Amino acid sequence: MGIYGAINSAVSGLTAQATALENISGNVANSQTTGYKRLDTTFSDLVSGGGATQGSQVSGTTVATSRATNTIQGDISQSDVDTYMAINGEGYFVVTQAADVVDGSTTFADETFYTRAGDFERDQDGYLVNSAGYYLQGFPLDPTTGNAVGDDPSVIRIENQPLAASATTQVDYQANLPRIPDTNDYDGSTASTALLAAAVGTGDVAVANETDFLNSSISGGSITVYNQNGTAMNVEVRYAKTVNEDTSVPVNDTWTMYISSGGDATTAYYDVGDLEFDSTGALTNMTAGSIGAVNSTSDGFDIATLTINSTTASGVEFSFANNSLTQYSDPDGTASSVALDQDGYPAGELTGVAVDESGRVIASYSNSQQRAVYEIPLATFEAEQNLKRVDGAAFSATTSSGEADLTGGGQILSNNLELSNADIADEFSKLIITQQAYSANSRIVTSADEMLDDALNMVR
Repeated sequence: MGIYGAINSAVSGLTAQATALENISGNVANSQTTGYKRLDTTFSDLVSGGGATQGSQVSGTTVATSRATNTIQGDISQSDVDTYMAINGEGYFVVTQAADVVDGSTTFADETFYTRAGDFERDQDGYLVNSAGYYLQGFPLDPTTGNAVGDDPSVIRIENQPLAASATTQVDYQANLPRIPDTNDYDGSTASTALLAAAVGTGDVAVANETDFLNSSISGGSITVYNQNGTAMNVEVRYAKTVNEDTSVPVNDTWTMYISSGGDATTAYYDVGDLEFDSTGALTNMTAGSIGAVNSTSDGFDIATLTINSTTASGVEFSFANNSLTQYSDPDGTASSVALDQDGYPAGELTGVAVDESGRVIASYSNSQQRAVYEIPLATFEAEQNLKRVDGAAFSATTSSGEADLTGGGQILSNNLELSNADIADEFSKLIITQQAYSANSRIVTSADEMLDDALNMVR
């Protein structure tokens, strides 16, 4: 039994080393495959028999099994592609495969797969698909709350549908008005020469009085706002001082805010309302004008209807919240620290798709708007080494691996890729050892054959 046992053990060694060689070959072949996890080889001995004591036992055969290295992360490499992703830590992207095309629309398989290969790019239908043909899944986000919708991820699709326009509802206004405005009419003699020309009158400024108005007022900045269908409207603000506290009877300084009509036949500037400042430069009181009403918090004007150059917007608020409008002495006599910001935008076309550091898919539009449309989950497993390998550096869940948990995982790194964790230098080192072991096992077979020949020749 000894010689035949030796041959049996040597043959098992040849088989085991052949398995190791196959794993090494596959690792070398996939050393540049994105997200690939190498397979190492583990050898186990099988005791062939013998007595009850150690001294009477003999070494037996061996068997080779593959050992997964899913928990060993590959190197992270930066990329210029905005939809490329890498996972720093544990977890897998949730993906699926295309099943068929019905009436020009792609349908998807019911089976879910998992991969670390994050080289996803947007295809012609708006899906994020990697080089192995797997389609990325995620949770759609509610456009109002930004929270994920549902518990089951769906195939991510970012269509070319334009982003609808959003009307301007609020203009945040900041400025400091001078104590004495340096208007064209102001001659520097008395503060009264800097006040609004009497010819202009009160209320809206008529076209006939526009020149007098411009000569006795100062610019308050301008901004583009948008109406309900996204049409741009240029809002030009001017201020004229109507009351000066430098009088025998102390009173608050008063300014009137105006907005240009943009070329109306009869009205040049609309009267928005009056603004009063005390001796410290703080805004203390507001009075409604022809188009402006004091808002509910008394820190701005509500304009129900604003018509500029025949274009109308509804419901626009000019806000001076947080004391953003003041009257402090300014040697230049102009409105300083002027800043206007508004919340509207026109319709926009999709210009790009990217992934942020929180794992959300961001759609960018030509109107400078961005929208988070999907959240990318990461799947973790209790025993990820027991996942079943499938084509394309992907895996499927098994009863031994457990079900996927989509509530944890590592960090998604945008503009990065995880490389293969197979190192060619290490694999070549294994190759040398495997080749030597295979050769040694073949020598055992040869030696055992010669010994059998010698035993047979003994009886001749």
